[in-house]
Amino acid sequence: MREALRIADSFDLDLVEISPNADPPVCKVIDYSKFLYQQKKKQKEIKAKAVKVVVKEIRFGPHTDEHDFQFKLRHAEKFLKEGAKVKSYVFFKGRSILFKEQGEILLLKFATALEEIGKVEQLPKLEGKRMIMVISPKK
Repeated sequence: MREALRIADSFDLDLVEISPNADPPVCKVIDYSKFLYQQKKKQKEIKAKAVKVVVKEIRFGPHTDEHDFQFKLRHAEKFLKEGAKVKSYVFFKGRSILFKEQGEILLLKFATALEEIGKVEQLPKLEGKRMIMVISPKK
């Protein structure tokens, strides 16, 4: 061990213990600050290559008419083609919560219209005053 430390000092490098449980312990003579720098660089590269998921939201009311539906459908198609997920939801305000079935029918109609370019990731689910459905793009 002392000989290894002496060798590391003579080269102005660090002695790093790789496997302390081995018999004898495995060590390596390296420039530790350079090693840390390379590790950070690799992590940054991996992070840059990671796919960033974008989620776009589309809001409906329980009584959304056909023209508005088609307009929002075209937007959703554009978002899915760009590779973003679409979180569509029906917002119930006041007493409109009575029309839960209409909201679910609207979301399912939306999903069937988008089945060519997207797949349903989460079926319509009521959370508070919102009925939410998530659609992700097909690869």
